Amino acid sequence: MSEQTFCINADRLMRRLKSLGEIGALEGGGVSRLALTDSDKKGRDLVVSWMKQLGLSVSIDPIGNVIATLKGKQDLPCIMMGSHIDTVSTGGLFDGNLGVLAGLEVIETLIDLNITPERPVAVGFFTNEEGSRFAPDMMGSAVFSKTLSLQTALETVGIDGASVGDELQRIGYQGTAEFPNIKQDIAAYLELHIEQGPVLDEQNIEIGVVEGVQGISWQEFKLTGVSNHAGTTPMQYRQDAGLVAAKVTAFVNELALSMAPNQLATVGALELKPNLINVVSNFALFTVDLRNPDEAELQKAEAALAKYISEQVKAHDLQVEKKVLARFQPVHFNPELVNRIEKVANSNNFSTLRLFSGAGHDAQMFAPHCSTAMIFVPSYKGISHNINEYTSPEQVSNGANILLQTVLELTSHHTAH
Repeated sequence: MSEQTFCINADRLMRRLKSLGEIGALEGGGVSRLALTDSDKKGRDLVVSWMKQLGLSVSIDPIGNVIATLKGKQDLPCIMMGSHIDTVSTGGLFDGNLGVLAGLEVIETLIDLNITPERPVAVGFFTNEEGSRFAPDMMGSAVFSKTLSLQTALETVGIDGASVGDELQRIGYQGTAEFPNIKQDIAAYLELHIEQGPVLDEQNIEIGVVEGVQGISWQEFKLTGVSNHAGTTPMQYRQDAGLVAAKVTAFVNELALSMAPNQLATVGALELKPNLINVVSNFALFTVDLRNPDEAELQKAEAALAKYISEQVKAHDLQVEKKVLARFQPVHFNPELVNRIEKVANSNNFSTLRLFSGAGHDAQMFAPHCSTAMIFVPSYKGISHNINEYTSPEQVSNGANILLQTVLELTSHHTAH
């Protein structure tokens, strides 16, 4: 660390990460805290207890987002940090939790140093970021930013038949706090997160400076052909839905490679019927996941896919139905804030790399409304959404310190040189 630089308490932050990780803990490591379950309630209760111990003002809104605020010298728009504490069913200790607990640690460090910031500093955790139990993901921050209506969110039914509204009431987290006007009430939003990919770890980079979140296009295709005997139907007479599904799978892979390095393409789900060794498939249901940080390039990939499927369906005499499951344009973070994070990291002699996030985050819901940026720290071997997810205490501390120093620059005259 450079001189005249304040630091967080790394041991305290790691203790909290481990304590939260004990709630919903899985055998062999990792954690399962699906949104609005009993374990999510226990996790929320623990984090809220830490917020209250620091004397912070804690508010809970009608979708269950929890915001804790440290008052500033002036009643100005706040600097907010945040992420989520819900996990996937086989999650690790760091995804989401790091952003929340590092934000809390930043605020406790300010209190320890007797620094009253010029403007309020807040940390929040947002409901159902993962979307594992209730779709869509990033639900709490979407409602917070008025991208999704509260009523639609509350009426959402999960994979177990329970509704968001009922479960919020059941666990005692349907609050009454008003949603803010982000443009007026929040000056900047910062989210520290593990990369969840291999780039920083492979290149031995200490801090990822996140320029935005790549665009996502999810489509589902249903192909219908004719089921027939595999031994008696000549190749030229087949209406083979499985064959075309396989050809599309290979095509999207080649498409991504031809548009490298930014285009990604995945066929993640595939179902064939009748799914028998000696029968030509008359039905194929599959998904295509396309991602790119450039909207024009993403549209180009979508057009190429549509053209190829159209040609193949015609050539093999099939019927096709398409459904758009999700479509997000790429999100670009505030260039000045991105530059500031890079400068702070460089002033601490950390190696940095600019990159786009491959996964969605709560930050993308804030980006259209206020200055927003993210800080990444490495994920060991790029493993995430997995009990083996790991970021070292030193890497956690590095990221939290960059978060602290960036917040200090944004809120006070105490700047890191």
